[in-house]
Amino acid sequence: MGRAEESTIRVAVACSPREGEASEVAAELPAASTVADAIRASGVVDLQLGGAFPADEAIGVWGKAATVDTPLVDGDRVELYRPLAVDPKEARRLRATAGKRAARGARRRRRADITCSRRRSRHPFA
Repeated sequence: MGRAEESTIRVAVACSPREGEASEVAAELPAASTVADAIRASGVVDLQLGGAFPADEAIGVWGKAATVDTPLVDGDRVELYRPLAVDPKEARRLRATAGKRAARGARRRRRADITCSRRRSRHPFA
């Protein structure tokens, strides 16, 4: 390898500004670059985030929390996370409530079907 190739690293910056929309931008940076350098070099801040630099809690490298000062190595993937629309505990509670309602309605329909079929049956003991 040449000396120039060793002094640069290639990283990817992934971002999903809106639900259903995702982008990944490749960037080539000097070897001692940080997460902040990668975000600036990718242009994601201006193009996708409207110029707002993400907070530390909204940044990760390969799914692990990172800060803007985290050093990068060749092949890293910087990820920019958007805020949660719903608290995960609240979402779970809502799904459980909806599931209970659906199950309760299915039981009622089943009972009604059994009751109706017994009335129509010609079996002497039904």
